[in-house]
Amino acid sequence: MPQLRKDPIIGRWVIIATERAGRPNDYKLIKEKQRPWPGPCPFCEHNEQHTPPEIFAIRKPNSKPNKPGWNVRVVPSIAPMLEKEGELDRQGVGMYDVINGVGAHEIIVETPEHTSNFAELPIGQVESIIKTYIARITELQKDERLKYVLLFKNYGWIAGGGRIEHARSQLMAMPVNPKRVKEELNGARQYFDYKERCIFCDIIKQELKSGERLITEQDGFAILAPFASRFPFEMWILPTKHSCDFHKMEEAQTKQLAKVLKLALLKLSRLIKDVPYNFVLHTAPFRTKAKTGYWTTIERDYHWHIEIIPRLTRVAGFEWGTGFYINSTSPEDAAKFLREIKP
Repeated sequence: MPQLRKDPIIGRWVIIATERAGRPNDYKLIKEKQRPWPGPCPFCEHNEQHTPPEIFAIRKPNSKPNKPGWNVRVVPSIAPMLEKEGELDRQGVGMYDVINGVGAHEIIVETPEHTSNFAELPIGQVESIIKTYIARITELQKDERLKYVLLFKNYGWIAGGGRIEHARSQLMAMPVNPKRVKEELNGARQYFDYKERCIFCDIIKQELKSGERLITEQDGFAILAPFASRFPFEMWILPTKHSCDFHKMEEAQTKQLAKVLKLALLKLSRLIKDVPYNFVLHTAPFRTKAKTGYWTTIERDYHWHIEIIPRLTRVAGFEWGTGFYINSTSPEDAAKFLREIKP
């Protein structure tokens, strides 16, 4: 029989309907036509002239900006969703609220080599990517117009990966906090107000104890299938030591996270070959401006994490109309299948 499960953090309900499918080979990858990119890949080394000037790069000694010799490179999006220049200009239009689309939209080019699969990158390269994430968040935090940075990756056409098959992730810096993150912040604070504990830490402790949804624990990080998983084979990566700010990670942790992130994506890609996915980083918002009543316990109640979402099913009318998700693989089964995959 299907089961309804309630997300303990934000209170969203999920339907676990295992009668529909369940095992990895029950899923057929969603196929859509993808036109090939017509010209040279703008993200490959030696094609730097095909992108806007770089914002940041990890480079070999004595190499010059916007020239070959880089390891990871950050450039502005050529079609930015938000613009860096300008003032917020908050205003009301009748009953509606409006502010200018101020922010940043950056592309993190993850390797100079022409490859699309993040899971196949060397651990040292993944570590450089994570250090780049940290550097960009740290820099953007200095802009008092901005409240939040969302880092995300789209792999595969159906996941929004685009026509250029070169490994890259994106960063969006915003003057507001995203609704999805605010739901987590509010849920975490309510739990802390009641129990004086971090809900994410309690989830980690329970999952480590039961082992039902734990995929692996190593190097100070846990990979687990959330109790109320929205999608088949959804995974979360969380540091086992409490921390609310991703960009304040100690340097030793970046190497550890690189191993764990690569492992999670490698397991997923070997479980279902070339499965499209998104991953998103949820971290605490910037707190450069003190506001009465806000963020008084955030260092203790919130916990940064990475959500990995395989794109095996479509979100349709029921999901849009209710806010529920229907997941045809239980997180317990998903964790079991993923545990059995050897890197």
